[in-house]
Amino acid sequence: MAVRQPQTSTIAAEATTGSTEVRAAGKSDRGASPARLFRNLLLAIFLIYCVLPAAWIVVAMTKDNGQLFSTFGLWFTLPMHFLENLEGLATHQNSIFLRWFGNSLIYAGSISAGATIICAMGGYAFSKYDFPAKQFLFNFILGTIMVPSTALVLPLFLMLNKIGLVNTMWGVILPSLVNPFGLYLMKVFWDASLPNDLIEAARIEGAGELQIFSKIGLPLIQTGLVTVALLCFVGAWNNFFLPLVVLSQDSLFPLTLGLNVWNSTSANAGGKPVYNLIATGSMVSVLPLLIAFIVLGKYWRGGLTAGATKG
Repeated sequence: MAVRQPQTSTIAAEATTGSTEVRAAGKSDRGASPARLFRNLLLAIFLIYCVLPAAWIVVAMTKDNGQLFSTFGLWFTLPMHFLENLEGLATHQNSIFLRWFGNSLIYAGSISAGATIICAMGGYAFSKYDFPAKQFLFNFILGTIMVPSTALVLPLFLMLNKIGLVNTMWGVILPSLVNPFGLYLMKVFWDASLPNDLIEAARIEGAGELQIFSKIGLPLIQTGLVTVALLCFVGAWNNFFLPLVVLSQDSLFPLTLGLNVWNSTSANAGGKPVYNLIATGSMVSVLPLLIAFIVLGKYWRGGLTAGATKG
């Protein structure tokens, strides 16, 4: 009868191997610790860099001019003047801030809606139709993304001046309707969301091109539409350079340009300092963007992810 040999040596070998792996893992962890620490330090610095301005503006909107320059900028001071700042913001210079706020809504809303429609139609054309020089035109449009806006200021101003759109709302709205990146993003969504077979089936059933685009295509790319609309809205809301060049009448200013005028006036000798109103107005100007991101954030994140993976 065979006698089973003790497995002591096998167990010892396994234990030795396990301890070796543990030590190797420990060494690996210790070796990675400096890199991990450096990475976390960079992330912390970046977080502080992003959060500090927002924290300062939240605190600053509760102070008057004297407290802004005599107290610590990142902590609240009693008495708070938040309500007084809001009242002053609404009444200063005959309530011009409310006019600027309304102008920004008009600019951002019209540009967002118009640019989204144009990008959707252009993206559909490049995605679903064949025409001469199609690829060349598409590459040319993408190439315009790399052209700095400052290089276009002089020719744009001359064209707007020739057709009488300088110092008008249309002078800000019309040039902003062109969005090459939005067109590219919409083409990506059309390529991924609307199969050519579905278009052919709709044509066989007697649907026209406009009906296919509006009734069949648009419902399939709602995420893309919301993404482009949100990006255009944020860009138009924060637009400063184009209104600075085109507009000279303060009643047509958007918030970005109007608050800059207040800041310049406060900095000049003899000007009434309204830094508390500037801080409060800056915080109020962020609220529409926060609301837009909260309401449409899920579509925006999903849309950018889809555009990145499907492109």
